[in-house]
Amino acid sequence: MIVTDSREFLAAWRGLPATPWGASTPQGVMLMAPEGLSASAVTCADNRYMDASIALDGELAHAQHRALVMALARAVPAWCFPGDASTPDATFLNNAFATVPGRLILGAMRYPERQRETARGDITSFFSRLTGAETLDLGGKSFVAELTGSLIVDRRRGVGFCGLGERCTIEGARAMHDAFGLRLTYAFDLAPGEYHTNVVMSVLAGRTLVLCPEGLGDVSAAGAIGEAYAGDSVMLSVAEKNAFAGNCISVTPSDVWMSAGAKAGLAPGSLSEFAKRGWRVQTVDLSEIEKAGGSLRCCVAEVY
Repeated sequence: MIVTDSREFLAAWRGLPATPWGASTPQGVMLMAPEGLSASAVTCADNRYMDASIALDGELAHAQHRALVMALARAVPAWCFPGDASTPDATFLNNAFATVPGRLILGAMRYPERQRETARGDITSFFSRLTGAETLDLGGKSFVAELTGSLIVDRRRGVGFCGLGERCTIEGARAMHDAFGLRLTYAFDLAPGEYHTNVVMSVLAGRTLVLCPEGLGDVSAAGAIGEAYAGDSVMLSVAEKNAFAGNCISVTPSDVWMSAGAKAGLAPGSLSEFAKRGWRVQTVDLSEIEKAGGSLRCCVAEVY
């Protein structure tokens, strides 16, 4: 079911089955090289984390991205696809590609430049030939749905948290709910100026909530989500969120990955909260990539 009211969400949450919906961490991850990555791409129109006046060092961006791939590959299998300069935001591929067991999902992207990302055939061929997965394309419709940029999925419970705004409409939330086969999706407005939910929150291994409450447009939504994960949450300040600390991911049950800048932006108390909940904070320097408005989580699409 899909709900937009905080009370309905909590009632549905309390009625969820106890049996797991799926694996809490992925079997592997895929990434895309940052070919043509730019801070002045057309997407800067609604991404305040980009500064069009800044020139990116492409060589450094590639070096940082290679370091990310190598670091993640020590934890889980990792595949890196070649980038394309005609799609400069494609390195943030988790907005365009997502998976559930047996299915590759293609996002419905807002910008034409990003719509070209899902038209390339190598990724769909990779999944269909090597895993037998079907492809479900959400593009070409009247809605926008930028996958796990807009939708945070608690994979253990089968619950989606969908932030509505320029990058995801309520119709897009419904389409993603069906595409992922979720038990429950809670859709809410993002705060003005926020473009993706995965900048303001994450759910680590179906266990720990990471949330900046000010990143949501509805105080009751932030309160309800915090109540759902009461006792196992890390609440971020606006400054920590702006350093991309909310743009984190768990690819193992005990490691949370974020950029080096994100960790440096965490207050000592927040670092203690991660440790208290059994999380080792792993980092990679992505300072050059972050100039383009995204961070570590944006670069990683989970493979289930």
